Amino acid sequence: MKLRLESTFAWRWLLCAALGLLWLGAIGAGLGALAWYDNAAAAPQEFLAEWPSGSAIHRSEQGKTLVLFAHPRCPCTRASLGELEKIVAHCQGTIIPWVVFFKPDGAEPGWEQTDLWRTASAIPGVHVLCDVGGHEARRFHVTASGQTLLYSAGGERLFSGGITFARGHAGDNAGRAAIEAWSTGSPPGYRETPVFGCPIVDTTEPE
Repeated sequence: MKLRLESTFAWRWLLCAALGLLWLGAIGAGLGALAWYDNAAAAPQEFLAEWPSGSAIHRSEQGKTLVLFAHPRCPCTRASLGELEKIVAHCQGTIIPWVVFFKPDGAEPGWEQTDLWRTASAIPGVHVLCDVGGHEARRFHVTASGQTLLYSAGGERLFSGGITFARGHAGDNAGRAAIEAWSTGSPPGYRETPVFGCPIVDTTEPE
């Protein structure tokens, strides 16, 4: 009887230990997946060296033009808009900022006018544009929300990349630093940074 009780206790202890290890493994896997998601950048793109023709976005011929492409329902983009607000405040009129919101063909009226649209519209000096069908995104070879492009008055691309250091995380980052450096006439030693945001369009699709 005593041997049977000891055997049962040992079996239960082993079962609890195994379940505990499985539980810890599941937690570790979940945390790892979240970390991977936060730090997973969009696939690198071949961006145009010059401002594309036919765009509905008006490029400034006196100063630099910044264009941030956004998906109006991408939660990661809130951090990008927060960083954009800091850039606008720092640059003090030396950069003309645009936020271009994607809207799929056939979407109902007002589909794009989410709280992100209202946040962008409230930033002083920002021009907000609705990109129906993603034509502007394709024109600029942009595929991810949060992609930010900076152009000179002559149309040369000075910078392309994200302005957050991870998905949905605001704070000091290389993208914002690069744009602020360009605004003061001090080009940084790099022109691209990773983009952390939800997909907008597939630029390989035909117009």
